[in-house]
Amino acid sequence: MMPSQLITAQEDQTLVLTLSGPETRNSLSPQAVTAAVEALGTAESNPEVRCVVLRGDGAHFCAGGDLRRIGGARERPPESQAASIDLFHSLVDALRSFPKPVIAAVEGFAAGGGMSLALACDLIVAARDARFVMSYGRVGLSPDGGSTWHLARALPRALALELVWLAEPVSAERLHALGVVNRLAEPGQAHAAALGVAAQLASMAPNAVASVKELVQAAPDRSLQAHMDAEREAFVANLFHDNGGEGLAAFFEKRRPHFR
Repeated sequence: MMPSQLITAQEDQTLVLTLSGPETRNSLSPQAVTAAVEALGTAESNPEVRCVVLRGDGAHFCAGGDLRRIGGARERPPESQAASIDLFHSLVDALRSFPKPVIAAVEGFAAGGGMSLALACDLIVAARDARFVMSYGRVGLSPDGGSTWHLARALPRALALELVWLAEPVSAERLHALGVVNRLAEPGQAHAAALGVAAQLASMAPNAVASVKELVQAAPDRSLQAHMDAEREAFVANLFHDNGGEGLAAFFEKRRPHFR
């Protein structure tokens, strides 16, 4: 089978990254991971890109790592698999540090590393019938891709352990109730719904949107005072940005702002 590839497309001000390998439920490949890191790097400085949507080709989001390839890694030195995981982690890091919103559009299954990728995005829009599963335990493995880090911060400890240990599929609706999934869509409509959210975000001031992402991500590691200092600096910077002037003028003039 051909390894999965990455397809990129621009829809208005949203960059759509599609993991494409439907025969393997869009399992991760080094080629696709490398291409995604490069695409995010290019999009970071592109003013025409204000949001990113990450999706899978066809009926599923992503099945995670290719178990045939992972199984073959046992015949090579452990350092080889460690390097492969580091490559995957570079994508997770790129998603987290990307200054613009990243939205996962999930249909079908998000399994193993696929669930890790969805968790690394800023927002998750999922079809009501989508399923998420931390499948590592089924084959005697432990997670990668930052999934335990994200789950431990999003859920109570017992729930995080349940999802990882038992490796049972959990519905998008349950994760929505728990606050992990942001929006539910009808089956087949996750991509369209994610584009709708992206359009909302793209209409906002990009500098302020970036400030919010940075502040929220940094909050758990700061004291309240240090965080309020960071909020002060961001507020002042955004107030004196051209978009701050435009936003205030639009409010007083009772019109929609036009941010750049």
